[in-house]
Amino acid sequence: MMPFRLTVLSATCGILGAFLAAALPARAETVGEVGVDWMGNDILVDALTDPKIEGVTCHVTYFDRGVLDRLKNGNWFEDPSNNSIACRQTGPVVIGDIDLSKEGEEVFREGRSLIWKALVVNRIYDRKNNTLIYLAHSRQITEGSAKMSISTVPLFNQNAVWKNGAPQ
Repeated sequence: MMPFRLTVLSATCGILGAFLAAALPARAETVGEVGVDWMGNDILVDALTDPKIEGVTCHVTYFDRGVLDRLKNGNWFEDPSNNSIACRQTGPVVIGDIDLSKEGEEVFREGRSLIWKALVVNRIYDRKNNTLIYLAHSRQITEGSAKMSISTVPLFNQNAVWKNGAPQ
């Protein structure tokens, strides 16, 4: 009886894990790291691809505090909310099933403190101007952040393929 339970549990965990992995936002790859001072502070450059849109790559920069800066200033577990984003067409654009609402959808999230803060990238489709908008901002549990950055990828005169047909 015990092997059956373990097999069912393993199969259930495998299915659940595959489902959760498919539902997660894009993952970033660090492609650059620039040291900015002797305290060990760096500016990191991450490349991320939109999981629902092929042929678009975003580069996000953010500040990464060094150990000496953390010891000197306290606030050990948090990085500043400074970030920037630039998105470009890097191949043939193929658009999957994206959220066309004004709120758009989250395509990337990375923790920037132990619990309280995350760097988030949302994608919004501007139907009137046929443009993808990518918004980078910080999300905090206690209060929002006014620091944000946007980048756009115009689809005008591009041979973008909509898997489910272009929105009307």
